[in-house]
Amino acid sequence: MNREHQFNIWYWIAALLLILVFQGWWQSSTVTERIPYSRFLELLEQDRIAEVQVRPDSIIGRYREPIEGRSQFITTIVPEELTRRLERSTARYDGTIQNTFFATVLSWVLPALVFFGVWMFLFRHLAERQGFGGLMAVGKSRAKVYVEKDTGVTFDDVAGIDEAKAELREIVDFLKAPEKYGRLGARIPKGILLVGPPGTGKTLVARAVAGEAGVPFFSISGSEFVEMFVGVGAARVRDLFEQARKAAPCIIFIDELDALGRRRSAGALGGGHDEKEQTLNQLLTELDGFDPRDGIVLLAATNRPEILDPALLRAGRFDRQVVVDRPDKSGRAAILRVHLKKVKHAGLDVEQIAALTPGFSGAELANLVNEAAIQATRRGAEAVTMADVTAAIERIVAGLERKGRVLNPKEREAVAIHEMGHALAAASLPGADPVHKVSIIPRSIGALGYTMTRPTEDRFLITRRDLENRMVVLLAGRAAEELVLGEISTGAADDLARVTDIARQIVTRFGMHPSLGQAVLEPERQSFLGDGLPALTPRDYSETTAREVDVAVRDLIEQAYAHAKALLAKRRADLEAGTRLLLERETITPEDFPPLRQADAGEGGKPGTVESVVAAVDREKERT
Repeated sequence: MNREHQFNIWYWIAALLLILVFQGWWQSSTVTERIPYSRFLELLEQDRIAEVQVRPDSIIGRYREPIEGRSQFITTIVPEELTRRLERSTARYDGTIQNTFFATVLSWVLPALVFFGVWMFLFRHLAERQGFGGLMAVGKSRAKVYVEKDTGVTFDDVAGIDEAKAELREIVDFLKAPEKYGRLGARIPKGILLVGPPGTGKTLVARAVAGEAGVPFFSISGSEFVEMFVGVGAARVRDLFEQARKAAPCIIFIDELDALGRRRSAGALGGGHDEKEQTLNQLLTELDGFDPRDGIVLLAATNRPEILDPALLRAGRFDRQVVVDRPDKSGRAAILRVHLKKVKHAGLDVEQIAALTPGFSGAELANLVNEAAIQATRRGAEAVTMADVTAAIERIVAGLERKGRVLNPKEREAVAIHEMGHALAAASLPGADPVHKVSIIPRSIGALGYTMTRPTEDRFLITRRDLENRMVVLLAGRAAEELVLGEISTGAADDLARVTDIARQIVTRFGMHPSLGQAVLEPERQSFLGDGLPALTPRDYSETTAREVDVAVRDLIEQAYAHAKALLAKRRADLEAGTRLLLERETITPEDFPPLRQADAGEGGKPGTVESVVAAVDREKERT
């Protein structure tokens, strides 16, 4: 509600009050005369009063004959005792009645006004929180404008995505010196789409572009365009671009573009008048309508590019797509250096931490450094150490330790045998990631134990032998249980799921099985970036081929399981000795148990001996 409407309401209220006051005055002045009480007594003695109506505090009456043109009168009653005293004197006397007209009016007007004011106050706050901004402002854009000093982010604060930074530096150069690009007739891309998994720094790099260029930064989420009122989203798009034209040169950043630019439906089921589609149509129109030479650059970010409308991605709208992917090892090290500047640490080995965090995004690395600092603070340390970082990695990957979960001795032994089987298989197979730590402390995500490996490098190509070795390591836990205990448990459920997935990909995706040939039977599963949920794809091969696939997958798993059993049978002594040490300490490393070192990484190129392990167990028993 705007101020003009508010003034109109108050005018009507004031006019109504004036009418009521004027009406009361007119009636009292034209019909009824107010006389003193003493005059009333005189007229009563003179028998000039025809009739009276006695009220608790006043008397209303009518003259026998009009006096000075008045036929009615009103007077205020004076107490009888006081009247007798006043009659002995010559003074004129009268009573007064407190005027309750305004009190009566306020008794019902004031509560209504208070209720109306409270209602308007609450409605306005609710409307602002819901994005209405008042009924007359629903079409206004809620984009937050950041100027250079407000962003506080430059390319120096962004690490691990050097390729994306190089692409976006051209945007900064254009905004600073547009004549440089116009010299040869080139134009800057109208729109740049940042694509990548969640937490990789898409929003951060967009703000860094604005910070480097020193131009206004319009930031808005795609979901803020769509409201409950039809047409609001399109109005907000128009308003946003109108603000940008007035502030050019500037940058418009739309986060979570998939909320706004989802692929439009086709056919009768989708409909053609959906609010989101109207908003998208308006965005497409605005992208066609503005001239990039004006200095307006549109940046957008999404982690679901496969659901965007093709009309949005065509040349002339979003001309360029910049992939902001998870960083590699060197990128993770650069990101860690940025975040470690903010905490006190005891000379941490950044390269080692980067090796322990494959697949971590920038946001996850920032969280890792924060968790390590919290861990160091919790134990009262002066600086963050590598032990704190390792504990933080374990907490993020495996969950919080649940030392209160007490396993019975039989279950605890089975978990120790299972984890030691994984660790020894990883230490025995060539090319496998070296073991970093083995633990049987239960974790909050449901794991009763875990084996942490440390990749030596990032891998982009994997051979069939590497895949088969991974299967062997995953199945070694169950193989160890069967070898030592003579029975298997449900502890390998997750291992079996991962092994089955690897075996099926060997057969159906990579064409690595000789009986089925060099054919892709199941294409790569198209899924949203980072969600891990496969999309359902129809099967396009015969039942005979499907049976061959099932047989091939089963054979691969059986071969890997047999390999794991044979490998652990040769190292039965190491398996039992490592299990005893793990039961004693609950957590061990290759330094505690030399057989866990890689076969080509131990002293003299040989793994540790069983005798040294037995001695370590004995020393641990003596210490405890």
